[in-house]
Amino acid sequence: MSRALLQALRIGNSAQSPQWRFSRGFASVASNLNHNYKVVVVGGGSAGLAVAGQLARDPLFAGKKDLLVIDPSAEHYYQPLWTFVGAGLKTFSESKKPMRDLIPSAADWLQEKVVKIDPTRNVVISNNGKEIKYDYLVVASGIQINYDKIEGLKESLGKDGVTSNYSAESVEKTFEFIKAFKGGNAVFTQPSTPVKCAGAPQKIAYLAEEYFRNNGIRDKATVRFLSGMGKIFAVDKYAKELTEICQKRDIKVNLLSELIAIRPERKEAVFKALGPNGGAESVIPYDLLHVTPPMGAPTYIRESGLGNADGWVDVSKETTQHNKYSNVFALGDSSSLPTSKTAAAAAAQSAVTSANLLATIKGQKGDLAYTGYTSCPLVTGKGKLILAEFSGYTLQPQETFPYNQGKESAFSYYLTSDVIPSIYWNAMVKGRWTGPGPYRRLINPLNSN
Repeated sequence: MSRALLQALRIGNSAQSPQWRFSRGFASVASNLNHNYKVVVVGGGSAGLAVAGQLARDPLFAGKKDLLVIDPSAEHYYQPLWTFVGAGLKTFSESKKPMRDLIPSAADWLQEKVVKIDPTRNVVISNNGKEIKYDYLVVASGIQINYDKIEGLKESLGKDGVTSNYSAESVEKTFEFIKAFKGGNAVFTQPSTPVKCAGAPQKIAYLAEEYFRNNGIRDKATVRFLSGMGKIFAVDKYAKELTEICQKRDIKVNLLSELIAIRPERKEAVFKALGPNGGAESVIPYDLLHVTPPMGAPTYIRESGLGNADGWVDVSKETTQHNKYSNVFALGDSSSLPTSKTAAAAAAQSAVTSANLLATIKGQKGDLAYTGYTSCPLVTGKGKLILAEFSGYTLQPQETFPYNQGKESAFSYYLTSDVIPSIYWNAMVKGRWTGPGPYRRLINPLNSN
């Protein structure tokens, strides 16, 4: 194993060294809150915290309390772990930490929800009516999950076999329902909209199918994966392998099939065919139904005039700077950056955003470019994982390791289940991990895969 790889893996165990520590952030108290900040970061998710951590270390913000993070959540979730939680391989408690422990000490924290941004006045407005002025704005508000787009979903979720790993309230129900399943139709869905972690809708199907096999009921189960997308995965290399896995394990795949309604009283799922000849509806009975809801940009982004035609914050795909308002940047799931919406993408984007923002503040040209890097670890069973790494701009693999990551691997599984979560908590959300790019040049210099 190379020194570069060992250094990369060691990050997960570096939490105790002084350079990895952050002091606690400060929960918002109206009397202590300024109303005018150099930089306001909207969103305390993966992307927002990574940028806040990087900005906080710049001398511009040393001891000045000129940086504000706005997020209403008391808990921060590492949501990529929820696939493992839903399959009974990790506990829910392993996926969360208090938000106040993750806010950098150089920043203030307003624990409220943003409901409006007025970029013409440089003002952010919270749900409690607070108006916060900014010189520069970073929008990292994540993606909006639209449960109401599927008729019957909101009232069905978490009951009678209907679940979703995308909800903190129902993710533990997933494994409860998998364990209780005794046979029949196990149905897993993916919408046609962008979603966070585009591989997650099918990962839980693989893990459930394996559980059924290991517990002697596979012959009583029909496992179905229905996706509104036209391909099982965007990148051909990984799509080919996933298709073969589905065929070998008799997982029935239907593409361009969108879930539009649930009839809980009859335990029926209603799908609509998409594509050029779409429109026809079909009804599939279910005994277990895992739903990935439709998702989209937060409503207030479109209403604030920051969004493109689809509602995402309209930024340059290279610099992450807004195409109209030069003092606004965006990254992560709420941005228009045309790549898969993952924590890995947010890590790479954070380096570009913070560098170009700091350059802009200092009157320089920010020209660091994001090239679309993202990663989607596709767990296909306990101890088996396809580690997809690629550019969402070119759909070409960008693999870090010199083995074929397009094949199931125990090492890739261990990396995803144990090492990467440590990197996330101890480095990424503190702005000290911006992806494996620098290591890739050393570990896999020939880009052999």
